[in-house]
Amino acid sequence: MSEVRLSEYQDTWPSQYAQVAAELRSAAPGAGFVLEHIGSTAVPGLCAKPVLDVLLGVATLDVVESRISALASLGFAYRPEYELRIPDRRYFVRPEGTTPRVHLHAVDLGGALWLQHLRFRDALRDNAEIMRAYAELKRHLAVLHAADKAAYTGQR
Repeated sequence: MSEVRLSEYQDTWPSQYAQVAAELRSAAPGAGFVLEHIGSTAVPGLCAKPVLDVLLGVATLDVVESRISALASLGFAYRPEYELRIPDRRYFVRPEGTTPRVHLHAVDLGGALWLQHLRFRDALRDNAEIMRAYAELKRHLAVLHAADKAAYTGQR
């Protein structure tokens, strides 16, 4: 189990996302994918665990599976064990380095998971009341599950 640590919003998160996106694009030029910054670090003013969540939309998950070694060359570790819980996603993690830790979520472009992530992010960006309520929930759960990141994530 690992500790839950929330940070106040950092103005550097968008530029760090841009850096990660540029690295991903350079590793697979012309690959026909779409990248989006999601998660709490994508919402100005929202507290977050210092982890950049990146949504990678592809025509089929086969595209991502064929690029696992290219992603590994950028420091992304493929985590197939999470497919038991979310079979329509390919999940990669990159440890903290020149950017915060990165979670890369590869999903079908325009599919249910793609839309769910973008709608949630956009609702938080567009509605200050929803964002404040979510921040309050995050802070409460961070205290309640301070020593258990999995329990914290599972409650949201």
